[in-house]
Amino acid sequence: MALDISKVERTPAFILEHSAFKKNLELIKEVQKQVPARFILALKGFAMHSVFDEITEVVNGATASSLNEALLASEHFNEVHAYAPSYIPSEFDTIAKVAKHITFNSVAQFNLYKDRLKNAKAGLRINPQFSTVETDLYNPCIDGSRLGVVHTQLTTLPKGVSGLHTHNLCENGAFEAKETLKQIEKLYGNHLNSISWLNLGGGHLVTREGYDLELLIKSLNEFHLKYPHLEIILEPGAAFVWETGVLVASVLDVVENNGTTTLMLDTSFAAHMPDTLEMPYKPLLRNGKSVESGGVMLGGSSCLAGDWLGPYHFDKKVEVGDKIVFEDMMHYTMVKTTMFNGLALPDIAIWKDNKLKTVFSSSYDDYKGRLSDG
Repeated sequence: MALDISKVERTPAFILEHSAFKKNLELIKEVQKQVPARFILALKGFAMHSVFDEITEVVNGATASSLNEALLASEHFNEVHAYAPSYIPSEFDTIAKVAKHITFNSVAQFNLYKDRLKNAKAGLRINPQFSTVETDLYNPCIDGSRLGVVHTQLTTLPKGVSGLHTHNLCENGAFEAKETLKQIEKLYGNHLNSISWLNLGGGHLVTREGYDLELLIKSLNEFHLKYPHLEIILEPGAAFVWETGVLVASVLDVVENNGTTTLMLDTSFAAHMPDTLEMPYKPLLRNGKSVESGGVMLGGSSCLAGDWLGPYHFDKKVEVGDKIVFEDMMHYTMVKTTMFNGLALPDIAIWKDNKLKTVFSSSYDDYKGRLSDG
């Protein structure tokens, strides 16, 4: 059943809508049956571990971008993959204990840590120089990017490197995935017969309506025919929880200033939805719609002057005490929250079988403990 907003007593709150979540997992499960590749979960996009047991019924691995993510993944998944732009020396040995694959951003990083890999397989991140993302902040292939080894710097593959890893997509479709494979062949084809695995990273938004699954399946199968020895891995984060949950906020006040009306919320765009300001983008609302002019602004709860968004139009007048529902807030948004201004983090809850179960509530200790001990 759809989320009953009247059952949401505490706000702000991220709420996973379980039926939509299960639908995404089933789709990923079916896609895996038709391709010579497997999916793993990227924790950087979704780390709500209270539902990891359900994800592990579909995929057996997760990828981590830090020591903390690697440790969390190791508690729930049989297989941990790790990649970081640069590793912290004091943390590397712990990562190597839990990771099956460790990808390095440069040959220098590989050379620095190659004798400390334990049983992990070593990979190099490559930069296919194929840009699909319009916003530079999210574009790993921007000119001069610090991410990945360009082909002109990889004429020979270092001994001990068994795989290559690319990540150039961001909420993209099957055409971009197909073109990425072509670009990898073009620039790094001389290495493909010397490696045993190829990680195509994230950004494969297979659960989005309209995604061309047939093209993805066809492209991966054709690539496999050329390189049957390669284990192919995809590691999306957003695809697992695309359009599976919301952020619910309450209106605390209504401010009027020189013809502009602002609904003051108990959530913050700066602290709780930073992508809306970074990208920037205007999230969809369940009970309103974005407009170019007129309408009302939504004001965040921090003191940052730019902590607001809009304008939006509502079919009926919104008053103090009403709730605002931001759509599609499970991927990336939830993991990027901060406690700027000392703001409490939103609750995290699951809507399942017409019941709301809270799995996290922020406390003063969460705020105090992150600044100093004792």
